[in-house]
Amino acid sequence: MTTTDLTRRAYGLAESLLAEPLPRRWSHSLGVAERARSLHSILGEDAALMEAAAVLHDVGYSPRIASTGFHPLDGARFLRAQEGVDERVVRLVAHHSCALLEAEERGLREELATEFELEQPALVDALVFCDMTTTPDGGHTSSDARVSEIIGRYGPDTIVGRFIQRAAPEIHAAVQRVEGRLSASQRAGQPM
Repeated sequence: MTTTDLTRRAYGLAESLLAEPLPRRWSHSLGVAERARSLHSILGEDAALMEAAAVLHDVGYSPRIASTGFHPLDGARFLRAQEGVDERVVRLVAHHSCALLEAEERGLREELATEFELEQPALVDALVFCDMTTTPDGGHTSSDARVSEIIGRYGPDTIVGRFIQRAAPEIHAAVQRVEGRLSASQRAGQPM
């Protein structure tokens, strides 16, 4: 499958699962994919893979496939078993945005860690960056504002609220690493 086929298929699949039942989640996914396209200079040959993972990262919220209520696990299982999606994309979806910490809050850490290997750290960071600098409506934001928005939406004492507070330092660090790589890439491309 070509990289163009991979991304085209990912968009179609994500739209079929999210656009009608969860239009705001679909808008967010499109915004995350747009952020992924902006990382082409640092992702090189993995750019299409990242864009596919970005648009698919939240498909586990779809009522059609949700089973455990933990969207990274539900989405990754569906993509692997039902759709035969590229294994690297599946792993990125499974582990997006510090999912192991949320899995721990839900008593699902062992399942997630056993079923899905972690992808390369630079790609994991890139997906954190894309997801955590995109608003629920698909706009750009800072990771600080995004974490605050999630806490406000779910509440600080909920599973998601507790998880995001624990994950915040790693989220911010991942965003900073990606911003550093982007900055270095831009400097390297500048004429002297």
